[in-house]
Amino acid sequence: MGTRLYIGSLNFDTSEDTLRAALEEDGRGVKSVTVMYDRDTGRPRGFAFADMASDGDAQSAIDALDGKDLDGRNLKVNEARERSPRPGGGG
Repeated sequence: MGTRLYIGSLNFDTSEDTLRAALEEDGRGVKSVTVMYDRDTGRPRGFAFADMASDGDAQSAIDALDGKDLDGRNLKVNEARERSPRPGGGG
């Protein structure tokens, strides 16, 4: 298991601070939280990534938060997968 988590189904009003507080409950260590924003509109895209302090903290966060309500939305929390390679842009 890795320490990087994907957190989906976020309310568009959920801040990085709110998400960090939820991840840190029960003493879990969080290195960083990054809410993803649309580059054209600047609005949140509804998902985030978090780097946890250890594998155990990551698994604990998944167990505690997957399906949990945060700001009116049920979170989807799992281990982040590596981005699949994309073909280069031709031209």
